[in-house]
Amino acid sequence: MGLYLELLYRPLFNLLIWLYEILPGADIGFAIIAISILIKLVLWPFSRSSLKSQKALQEIQPKIDALKEKFKDDKEGMAKAMMELYKEEKVNPLSSCLPLLIQLPILFALYAVLRDGFNPESLIHLYSFIPNPGEINSLFLGRMDLSKPHVILAVLAGVFQFIQTKMLMRKQPPKELQKKEGAKDENMLAIMNKNMLYFMPLMTIFIGVSLPGGLVLYWTVMNLLSIVQQFFMFRSSQKSTTSS
Repeated sequence: MGLYLELLYRPLFNLLIWLYEILPGADIGFAIIAISILIKLVLWPFSRSSLKSQKALQEIQPKIDALKEKFKDDKEGMAKAMMELYKEEKVNPLSSCLPLLIQLPILFALYAVLRDGFNPESLIHLYSFIPNPGEINSLFLGRMDLSKPHVILAVLAGVFQFIQTKMLMRKQPPKELQKKEGAKDENMLAIMNKNMLYFMPLMTIFIGVSLPGGLVLYWTVMNLLSIVQQFFMFRSSQKSTTSS
């Protein structure tokens, strides 16, 4: 608990209070938006690597399909050939999980900060060089209490989750190829991705309506920033492909 307190909780709490103090209006919502942007910037190298890996996986999909057809009766040979393909194309299929694994501890710590941070007693965790505001106004834009759950924020988080997942979703193989042995697994994966497209946003909304509004605001902003990041990265990738 002590390590968690010193490495995650206190730094995030102090950063939030510092942003609350220096941003105009003394609005905790703007402080949460600012801390979301800062965390996204810190995670940028990992997110960029993850998106590049996902894009690369889509681009080598025809080669993967060819291997599935070639080694349809040889699982060991298929696994070896896939590893060689990933090595040759410099693709790490597991790298897409890294940003999520890194972000989860931050999310848990931020949850604790937003759960307890509005209480005046929590200000004992401030560093000596951070000004003590005495109390924290939990209203966002003077109307929305971010210490309590909010359905609107939960729905927004779900909508942005849908858009983010939609941008990454793979399409099913063409109908004329779906009956081929090498395309069956890919077809199943596309169906699973389509199910996730609707399941994840619904889960986001379901969980979001029970969480403090401040945490859902953070998640909403992070999803929105991910959409912007994916848009520019994919557009840049398309331009480089067209020019080459």
